Amino acid sequence: MTVSKWLAASVFVLSTAAPLVASAADYPNAPVKFVVGFSPGSTIDTVARIVGEALSARMKQTFVVDNKTGANGMIAARAVAQAKPDGYTILVSNSSSITVNPLLYKDLQYDPLKDFAPVTTVMSVPFILTINAENPRVAGVTDVKSLVALAKRNPNTISYGSAGNGNLMHLAGAQLAAMSDVQMLHVPYRGAAPMEAGLLSKEVDFGFDTLSGVPLIKAGKLRALAVSSADRWHDLPDVPAVSELGYPGFDISFWVGIFAPAGTPQAVVDRLNREIAAVTQDPDVRARLAAQGNPLTQSPQAFRQKIAEELKQNEALIKRANIKID
Repeated sequence: MTVSKWLAASVFVLSTAAPLVASAADYPNAPVKFVVGFSPGSTIDTVARIVGEALSARMKQTFVVDNKTGANGMIAARAVAQAKPDGYTILVSNSSSITVNPLLYKDLQYDPLKDFAPVTTVMSVPFILTINAENPRVAGVTDVKSLVALAKRNPNTISYGSAGNGNLMHLAGAQLAAMSDVQMLHVPYRGAAPMEAGLLSKEVDFGFDTLSGVPLIKAGKLRALAVSSADRWHDLPDVPAVSELGYPGFDISFWVGIFAPAGTPQAVVDRLNREIAAVTQDPDVRARLAAQGNPLTQSPQAFRQKIAEELKQNEALIKRANIKID
């Protein structure tokens, strides 16, 4: 289904769904399940547990994390899409499951706009454009300009790694190549950690690394050229954003967001939104979240609009780069 059809379908569902009687005042009066599509210890899982613990204390009700791993988060998303829309089964997801997977997988079994009621983002996380300065193939590269110049002199030779075909790291590299009008070689790995190992072992020339690369950057084992978000990352204040370097509008980050099944009473969605926004302002909670990314909440309406815009952006990028899942 194209993005335009998703948008039309979502409007239809929102206008025709029969409301369920519920009172936000007494919600929740039973344990709430946070369904996470990634393993314990992952960024998504960690954020879910931080927010769940804070909500449990604030709302005097248990919030538990249920890890339904596999298929890049799609198993968890399907489970919540098919769950009873009463506010007691909630998806905590990364952006890929919502704004990338639907554009690449045919048998998704959920619609990103029709099957969910967006509650809020919790945080956004940039990628770091990183090289191994000891790699002789990128000798002399000190910034994005010199990296692109090298790639232009050696078309289809300078390689970038990613955590997998169609992963957001892949899209970030493809976006840089497209905006630079240069041909680069994509090398997919089976995860972010193997990609990082590929940088260290000089298998690939650069990559948009996760925040796990920050200690390696600070130790001098990797060199950060830029961050992929619109703003600089607070832990690397001297590293510019790609958008500062002649690439206006370059902004590819992954976010962690909260979703209820479509049809969940708006009063419940709004209550969750307010309570999550409140707990993320707590200094201790905010500090724990800041170790994972940039804390960021917004209204359900703004979140839905963000998803629609990212679907359009990613659809265009995937088509331009001819990205396909085998």
